[in-house]
Amino acid sequence: MSTPLESLIATGTKLWLDSIDPELVARDHALGASGATSNPIIIADLIKTGRFDGDLEEFISQQLTDEEIAWRTTDKLVREAQQVFLPVWRKTKGNDGFVSFELDPLLEDVGGPPLAERVARYIALGKQWSAGHENRMIKIPATPAGLEAIEGLTAAGITLNVTLIFSPRQYRAARDAAWRGAQRHGQLDKFKSVYSIFVSRVDVYSEKHCPKLSAAAQGQVGIVGAKRIWRENQEFWRDKGLAHDQEIVFASTGTKKPSDPAWKYVAAFAGSDIETNPPATNEAVQKSGRSFTREVDKLPSEAVLAEIDRLVDIQHMEHTLMDEGLKKFADPQKALLKLVSEKRAALAGAH
Repeated sequence: MSTPLESLIATGTKLWLDSIDPELVARDHALGASGATSNPIIIADLIKTGRFDGDLEEFISQQLTDEEIAWRTTDKLVREAQQVFLPVWRKTKGNDGFVSFELDPLLEDVGGPPLAERVARYIALGKQWSAGHENRMIKIPATPAGLEAIEGLTAAGITLNVTLIFSPRQYRAARDAAWRGAQRHGQLDKFKSVYSIFVSRVDVYSEKHCPKLSAAAQGQVGIVGAKRIWRENQEFWRDKGLAHDQEIVFASTGTKKPSDPAWKYVAAFAGSDIETNPPATNEAVQKSGRSFTREVDKLPSEAVLAEIDRLVDIQHMEHTLMDEGLKKFADPQKALLKLVSEKRAALAGAH
């Protein structure tokens, strides 16, 4: 009898872990996970464990700045995860087995450089951190600067995970830019792109800003939006004749509402593309004893869809969630740099 996660993968879902903790990567790879993603919160949480103090001491001895140490640590942990998933990448000929490396979130900080400078910096950083890697995805946000950088990055042959997507507008802008860049690059047999849609945050938004939604519609807004984008994505790429799948990543799949079952979003998107689940979500799914079936192409009733379309202002939702998302994007990087500084002082004091 298969485990719950095995049954999820059997529906056609690729399971990626929302962590690059070496222990969790090994555990979830054994459970069937075929990729992973990283971000500054994950890196900071790993540094806090003390398990990587030896690496930090080595970097400190090299007279590196706090920022350099943060990026070297990120690079090292992502590399190690890449080694675990490299056999998957080779077996699928570059269609799976990736680990995402997030570009500098401080480019989106309030009072940051002007748009053109941010775009150029994203492209330069994408080239720097992807160089020499087979199964590393560069993670870039669907902000104005991030969206403008996508064509240049894919034209340079860089594999992208476009993140912080909340709306169809962002998805289309990212997809079209990636496709233009891929055609400029010319080697379409190697082109791979994914688009990360943040789901649970949409339902947090609708609870606060759309109180008139019925019980049947409330809590379905994120799922409906992501499934509609998934369907559009399927249709867009269907006739392109590409070797690799250009996929939706169903991200932010951990539930935010205590009354929701931990597997609410996991079940909703079962059957296609990629789910990046937090470790705690995977643990809850495994303990649930559930068996998953394909749900990704099933939508609520026409009445619920009409209600969502009538009562949810997609533009306002995107604007609100992007404002919140950018803060959640930049603040963890600041916290990571502060943590490295504190670690430097603590390790120096220990000697």
